[in-house]
Amino acid sequence: MPDPETAPTAPAPPERPTLLIRNAACIATQDDARRELRDASVLVRGRRIEAIGPAAELPQTADEVIDARGHLVVPGLVNTHHHMYQSLTRAIPGVQDAELFSWLRGLYPLWAGLTPEMVRVSTQVAMAELLLSGCTTSSDHLYLYPNGVRLDDSIEAAAAIGMRFTATRGSMSVGRSQGGLPPDRVVEAEDAILRDSERLIDRHHDAAHGAMVQVALAPCSPFSVSRALMRESALLARARGVRLHTHLAENDHDIAYSREKFGRTPAEYAEELGWVGPDVWHAHCVKLDADGIALFARTRTGVAHCPCSNMRLASGIAPVRRMLDAGVPVGLGVDGSASNDGAQMLAEARQAMLLARVGRALEPFGCDSGPAEMTARDALDLATRGGARVLGRTDIGHLAPGMCADLALFDLRALAFAGGAVHDPVGALLLCASAPAAFTVVDGRVVVRDGRLATLELEPLVRRHNRLARDLAEAARRAA
Repeated sequence: MPDPETAPTAPAPPERPTLLIRNAACIATQDDARRELRDASVLVRGRRIEAIGPAAELPQTADEVIDARGHLVVPGLVNTHHHMYQSLTRAIPGVQDAELFSWLRGLYPLWAGLTPEMVRVSTQVAMAELLLSGCTTSSDHLYLYPNGVRLDDSIEAAAAIGMRFTATRGSMSVGRSQGGLPPDRVVEAEDAILRDSERLIDRHHDAAHGAMVQVALAPCSPFSVSRALMRESALLARARGVRLHTHLAENDHDIAYSREKFGRTPAEYAEELGWVGPDVWHAHCVKLDADGIALFARTRTGVAHCPCSNMRLASGIAPVRRMLDAGVPVGLGVDGSASNDGAQMLAEARQAMLLARVGRALEPFGCDSGPAEMTARDALDLATRGGARVLGRTDIGHLAPGMCADLALFDLRALAFAGGAVHDPVGALLLCASAPAAFTVVDGRVVVRDGRLATLELEPLVRRHNRLARDLAEAARRAA
């Protein structure tokens, strides 16, 4: 036997790099107590937060140090609903003043020309905008797959730019000839959808703590897929331990379609198909009625609230306060870049706060809460912990030891916060004009530094994106 005194020993594992965010003016932890720490620091080791507390009690050096004096630190914001390919069709003439159904009919012919390159580039443009606004985790709902497009194109783009990603395998299977809304040329066969869904789960889904990529199944909407596909997708998702996502109760036309075709409200239809539960989240829910809210609360079904898109398409004002008071998990979504025309996540949180207040004032009864309908801190909670709950994540959404090192820093000395941050830095973040992030950290990696994207060159990306946007529109004009 080898002598234990002389036997070779295994080399010690390499020390994980450290990142110190030092001397922040304020850290809004968004923990259970919503602690806000003044003159505090965060120590990150590898991909996790190791310590958070008073600056004097934490180390003063690390492998990398960010001087956070004059900055507010918040958990990375979480976006629960997006269509990133739509950044190619922002402000398209002809649908700027349309409601949902006519807006979709006008844009489907353009989107039929999408290519894999367009999906990759538009995903990175959308993610760049999110990262620069302090968002570190995003969902995306890709439901069109023409010309060889695959969800893998989005996943690869996210890995290159450095964003934590919930990639949803969307689908449409009921075209216009079968009573659906989309043209037949953009729908898929249902057996092919389910096969590709299984492939994507096998190849990309990571259920571990700190996962950078997760996959969800997301038939597009009740007016573009069959009952069978909704049921089969739910069975597959639950067999494989992934989440479910779709659009629901977005506007009055959506409600009318559901009643005419199915004889049910959208919430009743979802329940019939097995589309309620803590593993499901629905986008919009603007027209969710009292029974629907009670159903979602009882089953812990989540909602992605998209205030800017709902306003842009004149869909209405979602009853967010009633949902929250009932116990419905609610997060924020910027929605598609062609129905919001922006993806500034902090601005979305501010809009959610303002819209909740004016929405209450427009109600005929029960207007006693007024401006307190949603506070600045409530809006920040929607954008952080709320989004994490909706996506089923327990490792993001607030700052504490052991959590993923996803953070955003905002410079309180900027013009946007003048006269506000000196009184209440957290309140100023939502009440003052939405400012870009000074630093964004994802999984312990600095991806925005001094207000500039650190992982990709932004200017050539935007030029390429604009060229592809023109190509897409021109191809649609030629085909018309």
